[in-house]
Amino acid sequence: MQFPQPYTLQQIAQILDTKFVGKSDFKITGMNEIHVINPGEIVFVDHPKYYDKALNSKASVILINKEVDCPEGKALLISEDPFRDFNKLTDYFKRFQKADHNISDSAQIGDDTVIQPQVFIGHHVKIGKNCLIHPNVCIYDGVEIGDNVIIHAGVVIGADAFYYKNRQTYHDKLKSGGSVVIEDGVELGANTTIDKGVSANTIIKKGTKIDNQVQIGHDTIVGERCIIAAQVGIAGCVVVEDEATIWGQVGIASGLTIGKKSTILATSGISKDCEPGKTYFGSPAADVRKKYRELASVSRLPEVLSKLKKLI
Repeated sequence: MQFPQPYTLQQIAQILDTKFVGKSDFKITGMNEIHVINPGEIVFVDHPKYYDKALNSKASVILINKEVDCPEGKALLISEDPFRDFNKLTDYFKRFQKADHNISDSAQIGDDTVIQPQVFIGHHVKIGKNCLIHPNVCIYDGVEIGDNVIIHAGVVIGADAFYYKNRQTYHDKLKSGGSVVIEDGVELGANTTIDKGVSANTIIKKGTKIDNQVQIGHDTIVGERCIIAAQVGIAGCVVVEDEATIWGQVGIASGLTIGKKSTILATSGISKDCEPGKTYFGSPAADVRKKYRELASVSRLPEVLSKLKKLI
């Protein structure tokens, strides 16, 4: 998430009421999650296991719960609770705005776009030309939609990320400051849901077609001209590369990459990266030829066991 203008390290420390390590006029341009962090931005870390990853990332400022040696060219914000203070920054820079109408006055809607009854369009949404949005679609604040997009009934775009910290007596929600970008020529099937990024954007690239009842998690990027069939569930921070095909009821774990032009057959469970151009099947999934050989071997086990018994 980019700030409206650069802030200094001292200004951010004052917002959070924290100590800092570094030059007071050190420039900060935004904040992001570790998976998508860029130079000039703040990342948070609250467990020693991940200190090195955060300190050696592209982040320019690390919001951390212990004063450590600061790498050259970076700065620290010392916080008793970095998770809480990351939420505080999200609230400060992207505070929730109550809706007064079904379609916000600040929404921008392109020529020849058709919006059917009972559609909700939030603040600062941008929708391109020649789109068709069917009834009962909900588009949260800040979502951007390109030209020639079809969105079927019941779609929800921009709901919060499913991201929690397990406190001693409750689950603490990490607030979502990102959004969703839907590029030109995309079609979204009925009752599909696409969550906003935690601090960046979830992106569906041009020409991709998504079937009914698909769930796409926060900060996931789906490439161009992909096909995703009904009841697929994709977790957060997944990269689906161009022209991939994912058939019905596939589940994909977080942080994985689905290679270009790869195919995942129905009901598969994906727990590892998929290589470009290959076909996968099973749970846990593997190359389809290998998986079919395994299944064929398993089907012969009763016959093999029967023969062994006769030999004993």
